[in-house]
Amino acid sequence: MTTHVPQGADHLRTDETPPKRPASQTDQSSPDAKFPGALVWADERVGAAKGLRFALKKVFPDHWSFLLGEIAMYSMIIALITGTFLTLWYVPSMGHVVYDGDYVPLKGVGMSEAYASTLDISFEVKGGLLIRQLHHWSALFFIVGIALHAARVFFTGAFRKPREINWLIGVVLSLLAIIEGFAGYSLPDDLLSGTGIRAMNGFMMSAPVIGTWMTFFVFGGEFPGEAIIPRLYIAHVLLIPAILVGLFVLHLALVVVHKHTQYPGPGRTNDNVVGFPIMPVYAAKAGGFFFVVFGITALVSALVQINGVWVYGPYDPTQVTAGSQPDFYMWFSDGALRLLPGWLEFTLFGTVWSFNIFLGSLVLLPLVWVVLGAYPFLEAWVTGDKREHHILQRPRNAPTRTAIGTAAISMYLVLALACVNDILAIKLGLSINDLTILFRTMFFVLPVLVFFVTKRLCLSLQRHDRERVLHGNETGRIVRTPEGRFFEAHEPLDEFERWALVDYDTPTPLGLTQGPDIDSRGVARRRSPLAGAQAALSSFFYKDAVTAVTPAELAAAHHHGEHDALEAPGVPQLGAPVNDSTGDDDFSDGHGSAVQAPTHHR
Repeated sequence: MTTHVPQGADHLRTDETPPKRPASQTDQSSPDAKFPGALVWADERVGAAKGLRFALKKVFPDHWSFLLGEIAMYSMIIALITGTFLTLWYVPSMGHVVYDGDYVPLKGVGMSEAYASTLDISFEVKGGLLIRQLHHWSALFFIVGIALHAARVFFTGAFRKPREINWLIGVVLSLLAIIEGFAGYSLPDDLLSGTGIRAMNGFMMSAPVIGTWMTFFVFGGEFPGEAIIPRLYIAHVLLIPAILVGLFVLHLALVVVHKHTQYPGPGRTNDNVVGFPIMPVYAAKAGGFFFVVFGITALVSALVQINGVWVYGPYDPTQVTAGSQPDFYMWFSDGALRLLPGWLEFTLFGTVWSFNIFLGSLVLLPLVWVVLGAYPFLEAWVTGDKREHHILQRPRNAPTRTAIGTAAISMYLVLALACVNDILAIKLGLSINDLTILFRTMFFVLPVLVFFVTKRLCLSLQRHDRERVLHGNETGRIVRTPEGRFFEAHEPLDEFERWALVDYDTPTPLGLTQGPDIDSRGVARRRSPLAGAQAALSSFFYKDAVTAVTPAELAAAHHHGEHDALEAPGVPQLGAPVNDSTGDDDFSDGHGSAVQAPTHHR
């Protein structure tokens, strides 16, 4: 009988020495592997192998919400690539020319070289219109991605120590993205973009005392001048992109230094990261996701027209585009200008003070980003939390912060609707004055209502989680006992599902941890001048907190006799391991939360 031996495995059945592998087939994972000479030469001079090895082994957790930041990054890359293409044909000049291109309705019309070159890109350069639309849509997706990513970071508490600096970098990135977007859609010099530049001129003119000097400095003289387009061009293609890319690289570098945050789950602690390494898993997934983002952006750009500059015509200071609106990220500022009352403009000491414009533009815009940047430090001061955090919070487990975030979003929505109050009045047949009064009222009332409703919902969801942990999921199956009693059967949670519901901190207001104002010797304790305000704000944050389920509570629930089980000897107290009726091991996660030992780890 002949035994078949697979080709190449004969040496396993004989004493012969296996043949050597050809040099071209050397196993690169072995210590004796020989790498290409060019790579060895480069590594001996730049020493990149060690850093590259560290980077390729970096582990990233796997969760859909982390893709929001990647959408922003990939959209920025698409905008940079398409913007480079557009610079080859765009002419950043306000020199006067008479149009003689392919777009017949504007033939013989005088316009700037910037507007004429934009028309040429749209109608004469092959693929130019598609690239223009790719550039505009990717810029919008970039800002949307930043906003959604910032919301995810805010509502999950990812900005807490040690990531406050990275949060500040992200805040600056979002502000620069908005400035970059404004500079970009101002470059075509059509009637719509010119109206936006005119609004910018009005914003600067409203600055007390220095307004006139500011606008003369930026525009190089009286509005509109001939310098604003070249200056916006330099800022748009050189200055701001360089800062954006530098801050983005620093932002990603700090993610690597701090290690990635992760959602609570079995095996996940503040000392590790559960996920996939960059090579080969994460790199393949990230590369595929880039092409998904690019494909969707290209599809939208090919099918949905945006910024058809030929419709508006060249900019003329004597005209205003009817129904003109800025891009969505500037809606709140435009809405604030429409809601501020006219009596805020007055004359004092021979100077006109236009606070009805100044407050809604030059004050509101920086104020929003200052508040965003300061929030992590304010929350840390209020809560007294100085620990490092690498495990994210579910928004319901931080009800006050979640309520603050939703209240801020409601304020933005009110201002965004106010931005189109004239269009709403026309389409709905309403009075624009009545709409303005309604939006002014909603700006102050709606955030308060949203805050309390959101906080109540979060607390209700926390209590529901407690019920699920203690009693399991409702099955809808009614059981009758031999004694004639009826009850609904519950299905117990598995340990993995339970973990996420109980793995969170139960905060305590500072007023309950600082002790009395006088110590045991009758000496008054040293208090900060703001200690009272800090204690009051801490109570505001945490006074309604719903505590996580403790091991003792879980054991009592499993034994169907909560009071007896809690008082019975031998029942472990908070933080100690306990055994439930099924024999599984329960243990505390270190924060007083009851969790069940997982049977599998990733």
